[in-house]
Amino acid sequence: MFESLSERLDGIFKKLKGRGLLREDDVNAALKEVRMALLEADVNFKVVKDFVEKVKTRAVGKEVIDSITPGQQVVKIVNDELCALMGGGQAKINLSPNPPTVIMLVGLHGSGKTTTSAKLANNFKKNGRRPMLVALDTGRPAAIDQLQSLGAQIDVPVYATRPGDNPVNIFPHALKQANIEGRDIIILDTAGRLHIDENLMAELEELKRTAQPKEILLVADAMTGQDAVNIAKSFNERLDLQGVILTKMDGDARGGAALSIVSVTGKPVKFIGVGEKVDFLEPFHPERMASRILGMGDVVSLVEKAQEAVDMKDALSLEERLKKNIFTFDDLKNQIKQIKKMGSFESILSMIPGVGKQMKGVQVDDKAFVRIEAIINSMTRQERANYAIINPSRKRRIAQGSGTTVPDVNRLIKQYIGMKKMLKKFKGGRGFNLSQFKF
Repeated sequence: MFESLSERLDGIFKKLKGRGLLREDDVNAALKEVRMALLEADVNFKVVKDFVEKVKTRAVGKEVIDSITPGQQVVKIVNDELCALMGGGQAKINLSPNPPTVIMLVGLHGSGKTTTSAKLANNFKKNGRRPMLVALDTGRPAAIDQLQSLGAQIDVPVYATRPGDNPVNIFPHALKQANIEGRDIIILDTAGRLHIDENLMAELEELKRTAQPKEILLVADAMTGQDAVNIAKSFNERLDLQGVILTKMDGDARGGAALSIVSVTGKPVKFIGVGEKVDFLEPFHPERMASRILGMGDVVSLVEKAQEAVDMKDALSLEERLKKNIFTFDDLKNQIKQIKKMGSFESILSMIPGVGKQMKGVQVDDKAFVRIEAIINSMTRQERANYAIINPSRKRRIAQGSGTTVPDVNRLIKQYIGMKKMLKKFKGGRGFNLSQFKF
C-alpha cells in the first residue's frame, strides 16, 4: 500500500532535510519531483495540481525559510496537506437514532461487495452491535451462497430468498425479520452493476426509495486507480453516496484512488480492505495514512491491532512463565497465532517508525509462519517442552511429518535457542522479537 509513492517521497525529502538553508528554488525543485511522484502513483491530475499549489504557498513562507529545520518543516506541511487531501479525519458510519440502521453497499461486479458486507457486519459485531446481512444479488446464485457461508463464519444471520427475486420486494420482508430478531444494523449486499447501465442504476434508485438507507457506501477496487475515482463520481451523482470503502488496498502499491477520491467526489473513504480474511477491514484514518506514506509508521494502528489480537490472560500467563525462565515451542506457537491475527508480517513492520525503510527489499514470507507451526505440530509434547531431547532421528521424523526438511527443523531450533537466550535478558517482558527468524 503506497509503497512506490512512499519510496519516491522518502528520496525527495532526504535531499531537503540535508540542507541547513532552504531557498525558494530548492522548494520548487522538490515540489516538481513530488508532482511527478503523485502522478506516477495514479493520483488525479487536478488533485495533484491543487495539492502542490497548497504546499508551495505554505512551504515558501517565512515559517519555513526562517526555520531551524526547514527540510523537516516542509515534510510537516506535506503531511498536513496529505491528511487534508484524504478528508482530514476519520469519517464514521452514521447510525440511525431509531434502529435498525440500513446500510446499502453498491459497486461494480468483482469489486468485493459480498466479502465487504461480511467484513462490515463482523466489524459491527465486535463493537457490540447486532447486524443482519441481506442477500440482494439475486441474479447470481453463487453470491447468495457466498454470503450465507460468510455469515455462518462470523455467526451473523443472512436473510436470503430464491435466485431471481426482485431485490426491491425482498427488503420489506428482511426489515420485518430484523425487527423480530432485534437486529440494529441491516447491511444490503446488492448486485454488481456498471454505472452506465441505466436499468440497473434505476433499480438501485428504487431500492433507495424503498429501504431509505442511512448510508449508501460504494465498494470500489483500489487497484483500478483512476477508474475507481470515476466510478465513485458516477455512482455519487445517481445515489448521493455517504462514503466509499476501498478494497484490495494491500495489493495496490500506488494508492492513487485513496488520495483522489475525497477531492473528486467530496465523499470520504470510510473503510479500507487490507486482506481477504473477514477481520481485514480497517477504518480509514487520513492522519495515520499520511504518516505511513511519509515513512513515519503508524504506531496507533499497531497498538490497536495488538490489543485486538492479544489475549491478556495468555499474555499474563506468558509473563509469569518468562519470569521462571520457561519458554517452550508451545509458547512460540501461541505467540505466532496472535501475530497472524494482526495481519501480514510486512504490514505490521510498515507501522513501526523507521523499520519499514530498514526492511526495504527484504522478502518477508508469511508462509514461514505456516512452516514453523507445521514443524512444532509434528513434535511430541515432550519435544515441545524440552528441545534438548530432539536428536537426529527425531528431527528426521519431525521433518517428514511437517513436510519440511531436516535443515528447516535445525534452523527453527537454532532460532528458538537464540530467542530463549534473548528472553533471559528481558525477564518479565511480554512478547518477543520476531526479527530472530530469518524469513
